[in-house]
Amino acid sequence: MPPMIPLGWFHTAMGVFALLCGAYTLYRNKEILLSNRSGLLYVLATLVTAVTALMIFQRGTFGPGHALAILTLAALAVGTIAASTRLFGRFSRYLQAISFSATLLFHMIPAITDGLMRLPLGNPVVSSIESPLLKGFYAVFLLIYVVGIGLQIRHISKSAG
Repeated sequence: MPPMIPLGWFHTAMGVFALLCGAYTLYRNKEILLSNRSGLLYVLATLVTAVTALMIFQRGTFGPGHALAILTLAALAVGTIAASTRLFGRFSRYLQAISFSATLLFHMIPAITDGLMRLPLGNPVVSSIESPLLKGFYAVFLLIYVVGIGLQIRHISKSAG
């Protein structure tokens, strides 16, 4: 793995901050809402994290991290539109939950990949993006996302009814 550049450190710090805000707001509110401080902080920190990811070219070319950043920006846009308008009608709040929670999944993929490919220093846990351990983590994160969305949909349905 290439060494971390200062922008990479800032990007990582913002990503960790975003994840903490996202976890807190999900715990406290059972969904990520722009109408509360922790939800707004999550969305803003995620926006900064995605934008800075697009500026990092340590491997010299567009890569999977850049694709995830674009997906993150798209999910933030859809979630923000759903939160700010009635464009999606009664499905707006559901779409907001699905979109903003998808960004948590998009955070976790590079977080676990870089973490396991960089740490511990000098002897990382995995040496290849094709590692079965990484693929297992991806599957677990996808399962957590699906279960989490199910719980959020149930919460929204109960609070709307």
